[in-house]
Amino acid sequence: MSSQAQPASKLTPSGKPHVELYTDGACSGNPGPGGWAFILRDRKTAKELERTDGEADTTNNRMELQAVIEGLKVLNRPATVELFSDSKYVLDGLRSWLDGWKRKNWVNSKKEPVKNRDLWEQLDELKAVHDLRLHWVKGHSDHPENERADQLAVRSRDAYAKV
Repeated sequence: MSSQAQPASKLTPSGKPHVELYTDGACSGNPGPGGWAFILRDRKTAKELERTDGEADTTNNRMELQAVIEGLKVLNRPATVELFSDSKYVLDGLRSWLDGWKRKNWVNSKKEPVKNRDLWEQLDELKAVHDLRLHWVKGHSDHPENERADQLAVRSRDAYAKV
C-alpha cells in the first residue's frame, strides 16, 4: 500500500467526502501510561483537525486503536477515509482478522479471546459507516504527518505519566 497522499479531490465517485486520517499511539511500558493522536485532513479544503489524549494505564495496541476510533468518530457523515498508520496490528486487524474474529465469536486463531475486543467492536461499527482505504507507513521514517501524530501521542503519554 502507498504511504504517500494523493492529490486532493472534491468528492469520491460515491459522492462521499474524501479525507485523510493519520494516526499514532504511544505507551511507556506495556501496560503503562499511553497516548493517542490523529490528524484528520479534508482533501477538498486541506483543513486539518488534530486531537490527542491518553490513559494512565493502557497498552500500545489500545492507543493505536483508540487513535483510529477517535479520528473516525469526528466525521459527521459517511466518508472515504485514507487511513495512514504505522500499526500493522491495526491494519492487519482491519484487513484480515476482524471478519474471522466475528465469525468465531471473538476468538482468535489460538482459540483465545480476542484482546481489545471492546475497541475492535467500536472500530467495526465505524468501518461499516466509512469506506476505509488502508495505508501502512513505516514509523519514524520522516513521514511528516506520522511524525506529527507520534509527537502528539508522546506528549499525551508523558502527561499521563506525570499524573
